[in-house]
Amino acid sequence: MITNYHAKYYAHDLTKIGPTSHSDRLSASLFDASVDLNPHQVEAALFAIRSPLSKGVILADEVGLGKTIEAGIILSQFWAEHKRRLLVICPASLRRQWSIELEEKFNLKSKILENDSFRNISRKQEGSPFKYDGIIIISYQFASKMKDQLFNCGWDLVIIDEAHKLRNVYKPDNKMGKSIQWAFSEFRKVLLTATPLQNSLMELYGLASLIDDRLFGSADSFKALYVNSEPNLNELKSRLKPFVHRTLRRQVLEYIRYTKREAITQPFTPSKEEQELYDLVSDFLLLHDTYAIPWAQRKLVVLIVRKLMASSSYALVGTLKTIKQRLEDMKRSGEEKEFSVRQNLLTENDLGSDYEEEEPEPEPIKTKAGKPIDIKKLNYEIEQLDKFEKLARSIKVESKAKELLKGLDIGFNRMKELGAKKKALIFTESSRTQRYLKDYLSANGYAGKIVTFNGQNNEELAKEIYKEWVEKNLKTGRITGTPNVDMRMALVDFFRDQGEIMIATEAAAEGLNLQFCSMLVNYDLPWNPQRVEQRIGRVHRYGQQHDVVVINFLNQTNSADQRIYELLKEKFKLFDGVFGASDEILGRIESGVDFEKRILDIYENCRKPEEIEEAFKNLQEELEQPIQQKLTQAREALFEHFDEDVHQKLRFRMESAEKRLDDVTRMFWEVTKYVYVNKYSNDHQKYYFNDEKLIFGSDKEFIEAGARTDESTRIPLYYYLDTTTKAPEDPKELKKELSARNRMKGQPHRLSSLEGELVTRNAKELETPPAHIVFNAHCTAVRIRSEER
Repeated sequence: MITNYHAKYYAHDLTKIGPTSHSDRLSASLFDASVDLNPHQVEAALFAIRSPLSKGVILADEVGLGKTIEAGIILSQFWAEHKRRLLVICPASLRRQWSIELEEKFNLKSKILENDSFRNISRKQEGSPFKYDGIIIISYQFASKMKDQLFNCGWDLVIIDEAHKLRNVYKPDNKMGKSIQWAFSEFRKVLLTATPLQNSLMELYGLASLIDDRLFGSADSFKALYVNSEPNLNELKSRLKPFVHRTLRRQVLEYIRYTKREAITQPFTPSKEEQELYDLVSDFLLLHDTYAIPWAQRKLVVLIVRKLMASSSYALVGTLKTIKQRLEDMKRSGEEKEFSVRQNLLTENDLGSDYEEEEPEPEPIKTKAGKPIDIKKLNYEIEQLDKFEKLARSIKVESKAKELLKGLDIGFNRMKELGAKKKALIFTESSRTQRYLKDYLSANGYAGKIVTFNGQNNEELAKEIYKEWVEKNLKTGRITGTPNVDMRMALVDFFRDQGEIMIATEAAAEGLNLQFCSMLVNYDLPWNPQRVEQRIGRVHRYGQQHDVVVINFLNQTNSADQRIYELLKEKFKLFDGVFGASDEILGRIESGVDFEKRILDIYENCRKPEEIEEAFKNLQEELEQPIQQKLTQAREALFEHFDEDVHQKLRFRMESAEKRLDDVTRMFWEVTKYVYVNKYSNDHQKYYFNDEKLIFGSDKEFIEAGARTDESTRIPLYYYLDTTTKAPEDPKELKKELSARNRMKGQPHRLSSLEGELVTRNAKELETPPAHIVFNAHCTAVRIRSEER
């Protein structure tokens, strides 16, 4: 049993701020994190916090090495040190993923701010919504728009994800980049990018100037030194080294096992009715002056409708009905009124957040008379839409759906060969297609084995699964109290434990970790390669034990569809190999939506197969523009061998971090028991822990064996605290309370939790009168000998 002296010493040791060059500095954040410990991530996090005087760093690990985890460790450490004015800036489509991963992996709650939520909070409270002691997540566009307010917020740390999107900040016309650069010029920053150098050495200058515009002086001087003349790469490398950290995948193969991807193409041929519907709607979309698609929204609306056409006729039915309803309302009123077709289609089809900020925020609505309309033209459009809708409704079973049954059989047979579980993740771009597939598959042998996942998750089955999950987890500490987050966990648990098929929309591609599933089906294929990579990344990720099979459906009669598939497969290499799409080629795409618009132009302007072929050939040649040999050499010299001693350093970091974690676990556990027994000695049976003493519960074997829980969730084993139930005295009964996946009864007991902070605070306040201390030089234990003893 320890004494007051031990407890106070442990409490101070647990909460001290260690040296920035040592793993001790990250003790609190690593202990609290629900992730596997990988040495390169610890090394990157230490690099980021190493220099207190620096204005920031660039973490440039190759794709797939967990830059989000590195950022989470850094944010956790700032939080543990009570530096809590924290901001994350990322693409709009990744905001929710950041929020979910910070909460699930680091127990860090965050707040997503955008136009609507910012206005709502502003109406309810005084002061800026940015003045919040916690993590705030915003998009690039919102950060640029709110630059004046952000400049005055006194941030402790700003994380900028996908920072290569701002690499051209040095150019005079880069308004968004310059706004963000100015707003955070005085604050500490961590830039995350897998592609620090793509097309020009000037991009390195741009990223460096985001951190501190004095690092390299003016753009002209950098250009003169490293671009126009023969560059001194060794000198540039030494200047980058203090603020750029990069790890390559091949450097961490000792710690991380990567599985392969293999593609299966499932061709299908549309029926006569399906092809007629496709041709009729395509011709209608080529009309430029229509009431159905407002000119101001035309590009994005046509893009969305074309995506839905490729998804299913069921997705198209609802879309046609929505547009027709608007025209009928217009006919009744006799006026053309403002109406966001784009927003309605996005909401109804759950298409993800890529397009949310693609259009400027609308001006405040002003009262004005609507425009007079051409009744004859309006009636024609209504008749056409009605005809399309009836034709779409006449299609009862889709050709592609029939092929899906064959594709699932092929995929599940492959899973059996690989020794993987019989599970498939089916992606579609439309929630209407999702509902159709659920009904169709249920009627063809998969009833009771399917779970759907979308942005709303309001189906009856989802509600039932959620209710059962809450009852089951009332005392596991997994319930966050945030319904959306808890619903996601409930559906994932059901899919892992009971389901065979999860049908997900794009909204699910953000933040889901499904490495227990090894088969992915692209029922419809996004044109945006970044979206495709994000889909596959839900299953082909760290922790995946088997090779991943990716099944893609291909329309045999559509030349443009076939060329898109070839582009994704051959150029972007999304479906094969160990690493999937290279960060270099994905990084060349400034915006996934812009890339989709380029493809839309081909659909709109090319009708003959030879025209389509020529257009895609030009697009591919543009992507394949050879990078100058000089630039390739520069990339290799600067980043391929950035740290020659990386293997030895990572091995040492792994050993020292694990030793420190063992020490933290032991000390935190001992001081927790001591505080609770002493402070609540008359009521101690209300509390129990999974320790060897019966009064605290009993399962020593589990503790020794359970450094991690099940492979799918990768949640570290913590000591769990239950403040409501007395521990069963019979160890066998206690064992029954442990779930099959080794989740302990009670709340996760973390250093940064309220209970954890209470424990260390109480321990620091213990009375420790002067006493003689004897140190044993032969072991790490500290012996305390008081006069009384």
